[in-house]
Amino acid sequence: VHLVESGGDLVQPGGSLRLSCVASGLTFSRQYMNWLRQAPGKEDVEWISGIGSDGRNIYYEDSVKGRFTVSRDNAKNTLYLQMDKVSSEDTALYYCATNPNCAGPPCRGQGTQVTVSS
Repeated sequence: VHLVESGGDLVQPGGSLRLSCVASGLTFSRQYMNWLRQAPGKEDVEWISGIGSDGRNIYYEDSVKGRFTVSRDNAKNTLYLQMDKVSSEDTALYYCATNPNCAGPPCRGQGTQVTVSS
């Protein structure tokens, strides 16, 4: 399994960003996928969203509900996270993962950094 996240950047509070995750080495179209994040200075990795293999069964952690939107394109083996109305509390390293409790590769990628700052 190989997961590669991209799209992280410096963004102003209230702004938007779209993260992508390209998957290989697995049958992506049959895999439930998750987004996780790790805030600076924190050891815990936080689950923030999950999406079923067919794009249904979508769930969000309360702090991102209504602001983030998860989606996928199975034809491209790609997972997305649309982030809107971001705040400084969204600053973190964002990972896509094949399970919500993934502790490291290969079940998650290397991450993409999102920094929210003016």
